[in-house]
Formats: sequence, structure tokens, C-alpha cells
Amino acid sequence: MYQTLTEFLSQFSAPVQALFATLFTWGMTALGATLVFFFREVKRRTMDLMLGFAGGVMLAAAFFSLLSPAVEMSRLFSAYAWLPPAVGFLGGALFLYALDRLTPHLHPNMTDSSPDGAPSSLHRTTLLILAITLHNIPEGLAVGVAFGAVGAGIEGATIPAAIALAIGMGIQNFPEGTAVSLPLRALGMRRRRSFFFGQLSAVVEPISAVIGAAAVMVFQPALPYILAFAAGAMIYVVVEEVIPETQRDKYADTAVMSLMVGFVVMMILDVAG
Repeated sequence: MYQTLTEFLSQFSAPVQALFATLFTWGMTALGATLVFFFREVKRRTMDLMLGFAGGVMLAAAFFSLLSPAVEMSRLFSAYAWLPPAVGFLGGALFLYALDRLTPHLHPNMTDSSPDGAPSSLHRTTLLILAITLHNIPEGLAVGVAFGAVGAGIEGATIPAAIALAIGMGIQNFPEGTAVSLPLRALGMRRRRSFFFGQLSAVVEPISAVIGAAAVMVFQPALPYILAFAAGAMIYVVVEEVIPETQRDKYADTAVMSLMVGFVVMMILDVAG
């Protein structure tokens, strides 16, 4: 599979490769959103399992596909190998923190609670869509910089590894699509509109991926910073939102085990790539 996809993607530039990859991850979000046509709601246990799995995938991708390569690559561009990963990692976390504080949003498993972020008169459905959209920015950026590193000729960066990262992001996007469309349905929105907005939450992934790939090719020394930035942003999302949302009910331990499985799945994809 990796060989066939590698041969196909090798015909295109890195930004186009990143676009194709994130169209796949966007499609996985849409696939998750289609559950709204078959179910009105998902049991809390099932949602915690899916979110826990997604969190595990994100944690593994942040380390194996982003942070670890950032440390290795920083040795090529800086006398202080620890500096680019540290600065980028904290920068990514601070970026998501700022978005979280400034952008009003509603967490998927907390539709009965008050919105987070700045005060807003926006409808609860809009706030819910904004929450998942925020999650997807670092995911798209991560895929983009992975392909950008290949296009820039960075040692150790390969198309199969970038494909593996995109597959991992796609897998964890499935429950995110569900986590938007079904709560929207529960809030009274029609099925088609719930699906539309569920898949629309991932539209930022192709945009951020193309920007990330292009930025890496133009500013190669910035690659360790950008990789670590995406890692910091993803880990912030997992720790601040995904994990807490799976620990609010009696299925907390099940969600933790699902997170562990998700971590292992992404680790295997990365090693196989």
C-alpha cells in the first residue's frame, strides 16, 4: 500500500501531496459524520471509547511523527539541539491556549454546560463546530510539514512516513466527525445539516496542511520549530480537552485503555511507514 501511494504522490509537489493527504483526513471526518443518518445519538461509553482512541493516536503522532524528528533535525540547523523543539513545542501550546481563550466554543461531550472561551451570543451549534475546528488546525499542519520536509529533502523524511501520519490523523478524525454531527442532531438540527456541519469542521485541515508544506520548503531551518509547534498544539488539545471529556462518567477506565490502543496503533503505523 505504501509503495503504491508513494509512487502516486511522488509525481506532485509537497503542497499538492499534503492537499491530497488532508483531503483523505477530511473524508474520514465526513465518514464519521455520516453516522447521523443512522443514529440519533451515540451512547456515552461509545463516545468515550472513540475520543480516547483519538487522543491516543494524537499523542503518538505528536511524539513519533513530530517531536522526535524535530529533535533530530534541530541538530542540523542549530548548535543548541534542544532549543528549536523546546521553543516550537511551547509555542504550539501557547497558540492553542490563545485560541481556546479567545474563541468561544462548546466541547462535544459538554453540550449542557457553559461555553468556553470569550463571551459570545453565538448559537450552541456554532460553538460546537468551532471546538472541533480548533482541533483540526494542528492536525492539518502536522501532515503538511511532514510532506514539506520530504519536498525540502530533509534527511530522514520520507513519503511513507508522511502517509502513515495522514492515515493516523484520518483514523482519529472519524470520531471527531461523529462528535460534531450527532450532538448537532441532538440539539434539534436536521440530519443533512448536521452531517454538513460535521464534515465542514475539518475544512481547515487541507488549508493548514498546504500552508505548512509550503512554509517548510521556503524556510527549511524553521522545520524543527514547525514540527514541534504542531506537536505542542496537538498535545495541548489532548490534555486540555480530549482526556477531560472522557473522564466525566463511569467509563473513564475504558476510555484510558482505548487511548492506549490508539497510541499503539499510531506507533505501529509510524514504524511501518
